[in-house]
Amino acid sequence: MRKLNPILLGLSLAVCASLPAAAQDTSQATVSAPKYLQITVEYTKPGKGGMAHDKTESAFVQAMAKAKFPIHYVAFNSMSGQARAIYLAHFDSFDALQKANKIFDNPGTQAEFERLNVADGELLESTKQLIFSYRPDLSYHSKTPTPQVRYLEARILHVRPGHGKEFEDLVKMWIAAADKAGSSDHWGAYRVEYGDQLGSYVFLTGDNSMADIDQSYAEEPKFTAVLTDEDKKNMRELRAAAIDTDRYELYSVNPVQSYVSEDWIKADSEFWKAKPAAVAKPAAKPAEAEKKATP
Repeated sequence: MRKLNPILLGLSLAVCASLPAAAQDTSQATVSAPKYLQITVEYTKPGKGGMAHDKTESAFVQAMAKAKFPIHYVAFNSMSGQARAIYLAHFDSFDALQKANKIFDNPGTQAEFERLNVADGELLESTKQLIFSYRPDLSYHSKTPTPQVRYLEARILHVRPGHGKEFEDLVKMWIAAADKAGSSDHWGAYRVEYGDQLGSYVFLTGDNSMADIDQSYAEEPKFTAVLTDEDKKNMRELRAAAIDTDRYELYSVNPVQSYVSEDWIKADSEFWKAKPAAVAKPAAKPAEAEKKATP
């Protein structure tokens, strides 16, 4: 979800899914989105999230392609908060997920991925996996994923137990106001099913460029203008009752760590076929004579 107006903040608010990427708008009635979103989160050790992580993750991508794993994913690196990489994948049923994972029944494949996991684990502080279900009723102008997405905005929040109705009413009020204001915003809404506290939601917006973020901020006054004083009061009260934690995060696509379909690669091969940079070698130690001559 894009940035909510300060009124909703109480001031004056990780596997590629129906990732809301910049493409042609589709209405909530016609958008077709996968039912489940899996997000894998990897928190990297200080100084280990750059080229070293690209190297280990690109090895995973090659292994996935070799094994013909049927579920693709897009990798994003954090531009805010704790250093981490997230991997977004989608599936329509748990049966489909189980069938996809059968490739790991092969002993050779299993051994290869075990080796890669060990190498990658040396760079990580921790990892976690989450599975979300798509909520079309809380989504707004979800957009078909495209190979041109470059950034991801994520709003991550938790709803107080027993206050789901207030939360849904709040989001639907916001959707109605955005429609009235003619907003260009779009997001996909997802509710956690496994891996995190129940009542957790994530609202995702894919952007082609950071200019899309600027546009969203520029439209905030237009959104505020369509709200009556009563609307503002109701929104503040609903938010206070429903939401106990709330934060925004920004990510950029990492093509080197992404396992995308051939169609995506063909659509923008220069970007998606990027190669991991060689890990820089440490500078050679100076000769003893040179060290003595150095002041």
